Amino acid sequence: MFTNCKPKVEKVVAINDTAIETAVDSLISPTYPKPAADRIGIWGRGFVNKTVAVVGNQTSVVQKIKGQDTTYVHLVDTLLSLGVKVKRVFAPEHGFRGTADAGATIKDGIDAKTGIPVISLYGKNKQPKDEHITDVDFVIFDIQDVGARFYTYISTLHYVMQACAANDRKLFVLDRPNPNGHYVDGPVLEKEHQSFVGMHPIPVVHGMTIGEYAQMINGEGWLDYKLQCPLSIIKMSDYSHDSKYSIPIAPSPNLPNDKSINLYPSLCFFEGTTVSVGRGTDKQFQIFGAPYYKNDYEFSFTPQSNPGAQYPKHENKTCYGMDLQESKSLSNLNLEYLVTAYAKAPNQSEFFNSFFTKLAGTKKLQEQIQAGLTPEEIRDSWQNDLNAFLKIRKNYLLYP
Repeated sequence: MFTNCKPKVEKVVAINDTAIETAVDSLISPTYPKPAADRIGIWGRGFVNKTVAVVGNQTSVVQKIKGQDTTYVHLVDTLLSLGVKVKRVFAPEHGFRGTADAGATIKDGIDAKTGIPVISLYGKNKQPKDEHITDVDFVIFDIQDVGARFYTYISTLHYVMQACAANDRKLFVLDRPNPNGHYVDGPVLEKEHQSFVGMHPIPVVHGMTIGEYAQMINGEGWLDYKLQCPLSIIKMSDYSHDSKYSIPIAPSPNLPNDKSINLYPSLCFFEGTTVSVGRGTDKQFQIFGAPYYKNDYEFSFTPQSNPGAQYPKHENKTCYGMDLQESKSLSNLNLEYLVTAYAKAPNQSEFFNSFFTKLAGTKKLQEQIQAGLTPEEIRDSWQNDLNAFLKIRKNYLLYP
């Protein structure tokens, strides 16, 4: 399943490490993780007068601190101010500005602020076309991920790497903290269940940054025809996998805060069931429930269409379930929610839908829940595959 291949890590050398930092007024506490984008004062001038394409969204920002004031400037705007020629932007799921629903069609267009063409990489065309790669010098990838296999930004990364490999264009990945990087857990995806919500044989929670993950895609030969993407990772400073990091910009409409991001790997399984995870409320991925739990739970909510969730599950129906906003922060997948919800469901034959297997990456998890296995028994069943992944993962880590 995995190969034991030690990757070559290229160092990104700044033109003038000491002088350029003042080009962008960005000062952050040395004990707090500093994403690569915030270090643009060091590496940004290396792209001056170069033509680039940017793979980004609303999270692609540069933090600037002046006194007590903190502002966020989009990476594209910052690159333009430094004299970098941004030819086009590639947008992932949810679009360049991050306002589209999960699964919604994203169309090509023009960014209203800059006039730069925006090419969608979600929907029919997931991979950049050759002509959108060959007329630039480099491609820059800067998107905040949340560390879950079924969060599609790492699938977009795969297709961008494929296009860069096929057209011999270097990809620069600006690394960002993984808010769920402090643990690794879940079943490893089986090849026959590959999809856009799970492309690679990794566990549900992989515990890697987007830069580390890019190295794994190359090192494990996951690109078509075993191609290698010309790749450089621009690293963060002051980051470890145990670092506490609060994402300043919501990575997607239905992950509005740190609690939702922490619960997301555990609650997303409900997306493959008849249970709502709060889409259509202001507590997305912090609650779950369904109308048929009226006699089981006191907490209730009513999903309604909103800008981030058109026609949500159980729209305009009162759902009963659990409010997890005050729950303890998770350091592993919590299967208790899912197992208990299935056990309480009055019509278990209709509880799961076909999307569940894509999310789980295996048929075994559904079968185990239906067979009445406990969360502990289920977790034990994937431990061997998880241990094998952990050994390979070590080869690609850039941070302690």
